[in-house]
Amino acid sequence: MGRQPPRYQQIKQYLLDNIRSGHFPVDHKIPPEEQLAVTFGVSRMTANKAIRDLVQEGYLVRQSGIGTFVTDRRSESPLAEINNIADEVRSRGHTYANRVLRCEALNADDEMALRMGVRIGSKLFHSVLIHLENGMPIQLEDRYVNPRWVPGYLEANFAIQTPNEVLVAACPITDMEHIVEAVLADAQTAEWLDIDLALPCLSVRRRTWFGDRLISYAHLLHPGDRYKLRSMARSSS
Repeated sequence: MGRQPPRYQQIKQYLLDNIRSGHFPVDHKIPPEEQLAVTFGVSRMTANKAIRDLVQEGYLVRQSGIGTFVTDRRSESPLAEINNIADEVRSRGHTYANRVLRCEALNADDEMALRMGVRIGSKLFHSVLIHLENGMPIQLEDRYVNPRWVPGYLEANFAIQTPNEVLVAACPITDMEHIVEAVLADAQTAEWLDIDLALPCLSVRRRTWFGDRLISYAHLLHPGDRYKLRSMARSSS
């Protein structure tokens, strides 16, 4: 008689079978850890491991204080391209929305002057938005824009046009720079994204150019269990 798989694997398989069969459809709230632990006669820590594995694999997503829900795998965005996040969300058949947290003009401090290639004290436009997919936050966008190249940026209606659409309409993007890393969110960011402080986030720092014009610097933060980036390279052979 073969060995039984570890208990957490049994719980994981049970959840996967229900997800794949459609018994637990997208956005379905799965049984809580306590209930799974009782059902399978294991500790809550064992049940937690099964759920944690499926969160990391993109089958489930945790919502702080609410529960754990089935997702249709993590939202995916190509790293080598700059796509409009609203189009990405709608292409998955989901509903896009955003919340504008800040939209202002300010003077560049030392750090932003360096990042934007302008003099200290130069005027910059600044916006902070939360992008949502089916009402769930998937990205915090903190963006600085050079008003010389996009003078109407602050007048844009971001409920109709995303910052990306506004920039591309003003200055088609010819070059970009990405810095990608895993980080932990601060308390304010965790609140905005509705995540636990312990959840790693995917951080993308992106600068975009139109020819020799540095148009924008954006810091994009994504909950690690809700988003992934895909990079493709062409072979030279």
